[in-house]
Amino acid sequence: MDYVLLLKAAIMGVVEGLTEFLPISSTGHLILAGALLGFDDEKAKVFDIAIQTGAIFAVILVYWQKIKATLVALPTQKQAQQFSLNVFIAFVPAVLLGLMFGKAIKAHLFTPEVVATTFIVGGFIILWAERLQSRGGKAVRVHSVDDMTSLDAIKVGLVQCLAMVPGTSRSGATIIGGMLLGLSRRAATDFSFFLAIPTLIGAGAYSIYKERAMLSMADVPMFSVGLVFSFISAWICVRWLLRFIATHSFVGFAYYRIVFGVVVLVTSWTGWVRWVE
Repeated sequence: MDYVLLLKAAIMGVVEGLTEFLPISSTGHLILAGALLGFDDEKAKVFDIAIQTGAIFAVILVYWQKIKATLVALPTQKQAQQFSLNVFIAFVPAVLLGLMFGKAIKAHLFTPEVVATTFIVGGFIILWAERLQSRGGKAVRVHSVDDMTSLDAIKVGLVQCLAMVPGTSRSGATIIGGMLLGLSRRAATDFSFFLAIPTLIGAGAYSIYKERAMLSMADVPMFSVGLVFSFISAWICVRWLLRFIATHSFVGFAYYRIVFGVVVLVTSWTGWVRWVE
């Protein structure tokens, strides 16, 4: 058994779990971490997508009461039906665009330079969105996910598609996009988490199915370690984030994105760090 490989899988799982639901791009961090660890071949790309499922199980655990209540009420209550429909509506654009452009994006945009640039751009967008909301420039219309309309859902779903560019951040796009569309910070965060469930499970299952010829039973330990560490770190992170947003904005994450993006660009251009071979 390759214990070095398992250690790399554990590190990548922690990176995934800690960054998936923060507006700082898990894909971007996985690309950079994989480059530093030498864990960036084609199989590693499948691994990066597959271990998102571990992070999603953490969301399901944290939101289990809401999910259970919705499933129980689905046959009879209009609110539960509308909420479920909203998640489905928001999920569809990412499926369609992912099938059309996913292969081209992986081939051309999964580079440290693209990630660093989108880190920086996304950071400035977060600062703008937070300033707009704090100054009352964008009135909050939706205070709970149960108040969202189908139009709100399709808009958030379209915004989520921006995260197909690595470094953008799926959670960042949906949370900040939701805030710009009139959702409260809590409603945007909650809906981002619920939308992540079908999006990331679907992406992981599709990636494994499509690349199944590349995988074997020998890869099970590596994927299992990544899933477990992704689940544990994501569970800790989600619980922390829900407490954090009750009293804080996302400004700190914006500055982190900008500084980290600049560091990656500078170290790459100067040759101090070889992000890619």
